[in-house]
Amino acid sequence: MQDLFETELWQGKTVADLLTLEFLASAAGSVIAAIAILLLGWVISSWLQHRVENLGKRHKHLDEMLFEFLASIVRYVVLGFTVLFVLNTFGVKTTSVVAVIGAAGLAIGLALQGTLSNVAAGVMLILFRPIKIGDFVEIAGEMGTIKQINLNYTVLADLSNVQVIVPNSEVWGNVITNYSVNPTRRAEWTFGVGYGANLKTAEDIIRSTIMSDERAHTDPEPFIQVNNLNDSSVDFLVRVWCSADDYFAFKADMTRKVKEALDEGGVDIPFPTRTIVQAAE
Repeated sequence: MQDLFETELWQGKTVADLLTLEFLASAAGSVIAAIAILLLGWVISSWLQHRVENLGKRHKHLDEMLFEFLASIVRYVVLGFTVLFVLNTFGVKTTSVVAVIGAAGLAIGLALQGTLSNVAAGVMLILFRPIKIGDFVEIAGEMGTIKQINLNYTVLADLSNVQVIVPNSEVWGNVITNYSVNPTRRAEWTFGVGYGANLKTAEDIIRSTIMSDERAHTDPEPFIQVNNLNDSSVDFLVRVWCSADDYFAFKADMTRKVKEALDEGGVDIPFPTRTIVQAAE
């Protein structure tokens, strides 16, 4: 029994040393101090997180998502230091703990390269903001309205309102076409008329039909000119500016109205024909 009490267990202390009132009081004090540090660290981290988040909410010109991301980083940094302080109260050498955490982080990073690349791309998207929620974009061959951007992926609703999830590495690493940044867009059509048609009449009909629509902008000035002589048609290239929100409806409506106006004006609209000649037997 004497040998058992003289056995060293922790930091050169024997079982007999660990059972003394002095050591138990010291251990109890360390436990109380650790609990106090944990509670204090938890309170401070939560307070700082809310402060950073509220900073983004108070100012509309700031990106709320960016400040939510920064708030999470602040919270976890404070909690990490809190854990190190707790270990220090028990006499644990924190330098060795930091080294172990660093080695584990390296191993995890190598195992999760794809995921971490998405996270890194997500951070770049949040910081530089080439796109934002509500934008109509084309990314990695997918076209739709942005519904969500987080650290791992970006969510789109395509033209059929189907959810499309694109990894952030694909978003940041590809060309992004954002149709919502500029308030105006240029609509473009090609209208073909027959070689026997009066080109001045055809041009006047096209111009009056499109420019009479309230969605057509007069500045910049519209472009309506003959630009190509096809095998069976003379082609007019038409470029007219409109509001970005009106683009699709405006372009579709004018395609139909110009065709109907050309018909009413007696302007021939050619279509390909084929003559089949049967050889004599």
